Amino acid sequence: MRYYLFFVIILGSLLSSCGGEDDPVIDNNPDIEEESADTGAFVFEVNGSDANLNMTVYYHIPEGDVENMPVLFVLHGNGRNATGIRNAWIKEANAKDIILVAPEFSDGDFPGGDGYILGNVFEDGDNPSPETLNPEEDWAFSVLEPLFDEIKSKTGNLSSTYNIFGFSAGAQFAHRFMMFKPNARFDKVLASAAGWYTVPDMSISFPYGIDKCPIKEVSPSSYFSTDFTLQIGTLDNDPNAGALRRNAVVDQQGDNRYDRAFHMFNTSKIITEELSLNFNWSIIETQGNDHDLGGSIPQASDLLY
Repeated sequence: MRYYLFFVIILGSLLSSCGGEDDPVIDNNPDIEEESADTGAFVFEVNGSDANLNMTVYYHIPEGDVENMPVLFVLHGNGRNATGIRNAWIKEANAKDIILVAPEFSDGDFPGGDGYILGNVFEDGDNPSPETLNPEEDWAFSVLEPLFDEIKSKTGNLSSTYNIFGFSAGAQFAHRFMMFKPNARFDKVLASAAGWYTVPDMSISFPYGIDKCPIKEVSPSSYFSTDFTLQIGTLDNDPNAGALRRNAVVDQQGDNRYDRAFHMFNTSKIITEELSLNFNWSIIETQGNDHDLGGSIPQASDLLY
């Protein structure tokens, strides 16, 4: 039996990319080989502390046993192109029977880096303080769990867990989500081509470390034991790449995405050795790939499924 999310909407303005280095040009109108596959979008109501907001969620459901398909959240880059990252994954989803869910964290509802890549945890993520800590229900990180329940309810899917793939700015969201929400029902998390990281170092203040933020109160064993993969292209090493954050603090992670990925991995490994904790993270290079979403997906798909 086929299940459908209904609530399909046509919002032309939402289908356009904001462009930018973090969201490469992607075919927004792919050929869907299986006519009975369900591809569309619906509006999801996000409950906040003071008010609710309507989020557009793009999805793709291949033909097959929908009840037992795994669920994959695919998280867009800084261009907020949710439909593009969904479409880029459709071929792999059809081949491996994966339900794709691509929530759009619009700049209107989750403005700037504070609202999206830093999870809307603080009013100003670069200057965290107890006074500017937002209620947890207002965090961007708090969207995925109720959205997973919505997907299960609307499709009859029986999955108890989900996986996460984030590219560029989405990779920043993904790795911080894993640390801020250790009790969420994710199984595997893959962060591809992040520009920089929140390293789990208690001696460095958020957003570059975990001092002065709620992660400091989380048991490190929870996120270090996660099946977490950092994916980075061997050619993603341009120190002058557009939208790449540069300052004296973040440059201690390296001056390009490639070096920063290995800094995140190697520093975290040292921390787990000092704390005598299990380290379940891995890092994988994508040979010949620069900052290209399409070039990262086949390898990421094989790692996740």
